[in-house]
Amino acid sequence: MALVVKDRVKETTTTTGTGTITLAGAVTGFQAFSVIGDGNVTYYTIQDSVAGDWEVGIGTYTSSGDTLSRDTVLSSSVGGGKVSFSVGTKDVFVTYPSEKSVVNNVLVNETTTSVGYNIGTGYNGLSVGPMTISPGNSITVSAGQRWVIL
Repeated sequence: MALVVKDRVKETTTTTGTGTITLAGAVTGFQAFSVIGDGNVTYYTIQDSVAGDWEVGIGTYTSSGDTLSRDTVLSSSVGGGKVSFSVGTKDVFVTYPSEKSVVNNVLVNETTTSVGYNIGTGYNGLSVGPMTISPGNSITVSAGQRWVIL
């Protein structure tokens, strides 16, 4: 099972409740979830544009039955839990949740013995000079701060 994210994957569903989503086919101009691959995990959004309900999470695609399980909910219109979807057609699509974005995470290649980063002038005139990060060391980022390492 691998995490797979693909572009322009969007289907519809008429599934109700909080269970596994049965997919009803790709929307015109989009790919079907089958491109994710059987047993693979992906980020998803389910949206009911009539009722205004939505859910963003991590799910597993299963080709047998053409379904998407709702394994982990990251955010939703009901305070972060699974939405109990009502009757009607909903859109289901692959997304890249903000919680998982690189903007909110700092990644450092731990196989490098020493990496120097010349960061320069930052947001609101904050000036941060070059620094060295060694394997096993970490950077502490306070709430509200963002680091971009290029």
